[in-house]
Amino acid sequence: MDATPLYDLSPGLRLASMGLALAAGPLAWVWLRHAGAGPARRLRALTLLTLFLTFDLVVFGAFTRLTDSGLGCPDWPGCYASASPLGAHAEISAAQAQLPTGPVTHGKAWIEMIHRYLATTVGVLITALAIGTWSQRRRGVPVHPAWAIATFAWVCVQGAFGALTVTMKLFPAIVSLHLLGGVLLLVLLRRQAADYAFALDGHPAVGIGAGLRRLLWAGFGLLWLQVALGGWVSTNYAVLACSDFPQCQGSWWPAMDARQGFELWRELGLTSAGQPIEFAALTAIHYVHRLAAYVVLAVLGVLAWRLHRANLRRPARWLGALLLAQLLTGLSNIVLGWPLLAAVAHTAGAAALLVVMTGALCETRVGVRLHDRSALRLVNRDSPVSAQDDGNLEAA
Repeated sequence: MDATPLYDLSPGLRLASMGLALAAGPLAWVWLRHAGAGPARRLRALTLLTLFLTFDLVVFGAFTRLTDSGLGCPDWPGCYASASPLGAHAEISAAQAQLPTGPVTHGKAWIEMIHRYLATTVGVLITALAIGTWSQRRRGVPVHPAWAIATFAWVCVQGAFGALTVTMKLFPAIVSLHLLGGVLLLVLLRRQAADYAFALDGHPAVGIGAGLRRLLWAGFGLLWLQVALGGWVSTNYAVLACSDFPQCQGSWWPAMDARQGFELWRELGLTSAGQPIEFAALTAIHYVHRLAAYVVLAVLGVLAWRLHRANLRRPARWLGALLLAQLLTGLSNIVLGWPLLAAVAHTAGAAALLVVMTGALCETRVGVRLHDRSALRLVNRDSPVSAQDDGNLEAA
């Protein structure tokens, strides 16, 4: 295994070809299902499908990490210079014979390569979206291609993080950045979906008050911080540093070494000086994430209530339901000893929260709301409002 080169690009073309073949299915499905629609509506459908598949990719990436399959194939982009574990059967068997539980086993190799196949498929779809959006912009579709191009650029960066995750042997900072990069792809795709909704359906943004808008941005920023902290807990395997709740190790303030725990540039399980990381550092990683969770839960809980009062009931309900799910899966990870299903669901819930928050930010703006029996519609502040209608206007 030591003789395997870190970068072997020989199977890269075959892996790219497999990604093209796999992406052909979603592309054909969108084009056939929306055969009677125009190109812009097909691109909108493709954006939503790519968002769904990218969400699956993030969740499967969490499954790959949590099953310790990140080094199931210790080279990149292939598996022992093969495009699939089938071609590397002898090498994987030899590695598994030396270490039966891994990091290299046949099962883990397949998990790792399926993750790469799905990532390649998503990369092809994002490339198609960038090309299609640019092309339709030239034909007069009012959707600017900037977000699609930014998403394409970022998926290339995300691919580089995927390579470094393997070649740097699960370096915690790189693995955490890879997780954040996957979630950022979801945010970018959700923004594209909102742009197509505005352009094709003509739904205006909903006017809300400046205070609620600031709360949305504050919650969005805190959520990103919490996802980063959660990723740091997972990549350092610090979940089990506290196995009780609400206390940790029988104390409200356990022994912690935050300086060592949040030393970012170091190898897994070691300090930057090459010494084994202390348990107090793992405790700090876990407990800081838990303390931040209280703040995020409170802020987003208030945000869900404020959105509901502003008659933005759909994002409010999604936000409330996902917060409850995050609370339950987070507690399950602690008291049940980090079960795989709860751990994967916790990552999925965090990603879904960011998608919901992005949608709420995209679909609202600071403005004035007009109430009627069916919906809320944005009112132009510059338009004249008669005295009898003034009572129907309410600042959000």
